[in-house]
Order: sequence, then C-alpha cells, then structure tokens
Amino acid sequence: MSKTTVLTDQFDRALLYATHIHGGQVRKETSTPYVAHLLAVAATVLEYGGDEDLAIAALLHDSVEDQGGKARLDDVRNRFGKRVARIVEACSDSLANTAKGERKAPWRKRKEAYLADLRKADKDILRVSLADKVHNARAILRDLRKPDIREKVWARFNVPKSRFRKSRARAIRRTGSTTDVALATKAVCGG
Repeated sequence: MSKTTVLTDQFDRALLYATHIHGGQVRKETSTPYVAHLLAVAATVLEYGGDEDLAIAALLHDSVEDQGGKARLDDVRNRFGKRVARIVEACSDSLANTAKGERKAPWRKRKEAYLADLRKADKDILRVSLADKVHNARAILRDLRKPDIREKVWARFNVPKSRFRKSRARAIRRTGSTTDVALATKAVCGG
C-alpha cells in the first residue's frame, strides 16, 4: 500500500482562494462552475500519486493565465510557496494580465511555446498539466455524447477539431510520458 497523502489547512486555503478568484466563472459554453474543473484536476493528481503541493497547484493551475497574470503568480508564490508557483507558471501559456489591458500573444504562438516547454518539464509539471488535459478531454467526450451538443462542442475552440486532437496527442507523445494519465489522454484525443 502506498503512502497516504494528507491534505492540510493549506489545501483548504488554496480551494477557497481558487473559488474566490474563479468565482462566477463557468466552463466555456456551459453552466458548469469553473471550480468543478479545478477540483477534477486536483482529484486526478491525487489519484495518481501527487502530494499536497501538486494538488494545490492543480487547483490554481489556471489562476495566472485567466485571472491576473504575473501579479497573480506573485500572490500564489507568497501564499503557497515556490514549488506550487513554479508548477502553476509552467501550466500557464501567458502571464499577461488581461484585466489591466495587457494582451496575450496569439493563440497558436502561446500553445506552441507551451508544448515546447512540456518537452523539458519535470514530473510534477507533467502530472498537473496532463491531469488538466485529461479532464478537458473527458469534458469534450461527455459533451460529444450528449444528443443536444455532439459536434457543436468543437465550436468552443479556436482551432478545427482535427487539428485540436492531433496537437494534443502529438504533444503528449513528445513528452515520452507513459503514465496512466498520459495514456488516458492519448486514448481520448487520438494518436
């Protein structure tokens, strides 16, 4: 039996923080509270052997990219430590604070840079990043199975369905990861 991961009040604080900064936000083109995604990513990280810091990084993995850029990253570092901040930063494709008028680089450029960084990412970063991708893939698959949504799901994204699936699968293959999380993503995304 493997060692049990104990979640402390630090995890509780991270969950409250994530709920606060993503408050009112929903998943793209759905009514699902955004925090449901963050909880699913954290659960996947824990289910695949991640420790409390990785679970906290999973809760906060979108906080910098979506809710405050560099200033948010500094706040995450101050509240939850360098390791969590390093993982959150690596899971972000932009440090721009769009609320303050900063512009993100074009989508394709951001994604290509993110994928290139994954090639040299450590296991902590890969675990959180892949848990995020697995949950995203599960959400897409679930919506593809809903009669009222099906193929309309692809309209949520900035790229055609075929390029979306191929880029996800290619990125995971490039990491060389053979974790169950990576294999599950490959299965859902194709490749």
